[in-house]
Amino acid sequence: MTAATVRSRSSVRVSWKVAVSIVLAAGGLVAAGAGAGPARAAAAGKCSGKTGINVVVDSTKLKGGKVQIGCDKKKPASGLAALKRAGFSYTFVPRHPGFICTIDRRPNKCNGAPTTAYWSYWHAKPHGKWMYSKLGAGSYHPKAGTVEGWAFGNGKAPKIPPP
Repeated sequence: MTAATVRSRSSVRVSWKVAVSIVLAAGGLVAAGAGAGPARAAAAGKCSGKTGINVVVDSTKLKGGKVQIGCDKKKPASGLAALKRAGFSYTFVPRHPGFICTIDRRPNKCNGAPTTAYWSYWHAKPHGKWMYSKLGAGSYHPKAGTVEGWAFGNGKAPKIPPP
């Protein structure tokens, strides 16, 4: 074997190890993001007191859907940050960043956010009335002690009153 052949095989082994490491790291990130769904939201529970943001997600219009409540214990930078830190995952409508397509992988196939069924975004004071958001969740800055709401359907508020 020549020195050039040894170097070539050695660099192939190093390249292969780097490629495997990259694939494993990416898989770990995907797995970590995938686990940020319903189980974490249920574990987060409802906020108590005047700190934190309660986040209500109502998927009852979807087959097998239910209402879940999570808590973002910190002051979020946006409604999207509150949704995520309360334990819910989300995706955007492809080619329409900012429009929520799925929350916790529901609906299980993105419907493109038509006007007949989409994730509507709401705000409220505790035990108050839901108000449809005038801003997108990425632009809205929730205040401590308030409630954020998400409801899948035709633009109606979450089915439960703000906690």
